[in-house]
Amino acid sequence: MRFLSAIVLLASFAVACAADAAPLPAPHPVEIPFEGGMLHAALFKPDGDGPFPVVIALHGCGGLTGRSEPIQARYRDWAEQLLKEGKAVLFPDSYGSRELGPQCHVKERRIHARRERVADIFAARHWLVEQPWVAHNRISPMGWGNGASAVLWAVRPQLSSRHVEPDFRSAVAFYPDCRLSSGLGWSARVPTLVLIGAKDDVNSPSACHQMVDGAHGRSALARIVVYPSAYHDFDRANLPLHALGPATDATDPEKGHIGTDLEARADSQKRVAEWLAR
Repeated sequence: MRFLSAIVLLASFAVACAADAAPLPAPHPVEIPFEGGMLHAALFKPDGDGPFPVVIALHGCGGLTGRSEPIQARYRDWAEQLLKEGKAVLFPDSYGSRELGPQCHVKERRIHARRERVADIFAARHWLVEQPWVAHNRISPMGWGNGASAVLWAVRPQLSSRHVEPDFRSAVAFYPDCRLSSGLGWSARVPTLVLIGAKDDVNSPSACHQMVDGAHGRSALARIVVYPSAYHDFDRANLPLHALGPATDATDPEKGHIGTDLEARADSQKRVAEWLAR
């Protein structure tokens, strides 16, 4: 039954792709001033004057760019999904802006989720609220891996008074590293959705569960969805499940397993759309 379900989901995805043959437009390059200089970003925006809801999309430790493309296919895929829903998507390039490559295998990182990447999120929001086409009360951060960890730090109540208003509408974190946050009494000031696979052996689903459960009663709405059969990177398209080893790609985590889970991927797309429409 599970095999048949996977075939049905794959066929549905193929039909949807065929029905919408128009290619995703190239992103607009954006320069965002911040304390360290200039933050480079890629912007996907619907046609028209808006105002549009905006997602600030935070790449993982592999960085934003691909081998021969200005943005990795996994992020273009999400940009296409969000554009169809009428949202603009802004991808700050935390590593390229600082002349750094992928940071997955770097032992001592110069760019940290809880500091520099949080600063990038707020710089992006400050820039967005100055744009006339933006729905200022519908800006939401969404991240993957290291970028998701930055999102969790950015929505903590302690940061609410330090930055421009209005605040974020909501937040989404795909398979973040929750181990530090779970031990520090994490909570959120805006509705926050955490999505992770039960078999994720890159980050810790149990730590994320502990983090969200511990926030109940002293937090804005925080919800976690744990997909029983999914591993890390479950939302990436057409990625066969495989173990990572010493010779793994520099844009992939250093160890563990990664791969597409069709059911989790489809469900997460639906949940993200519903969460951002709140």
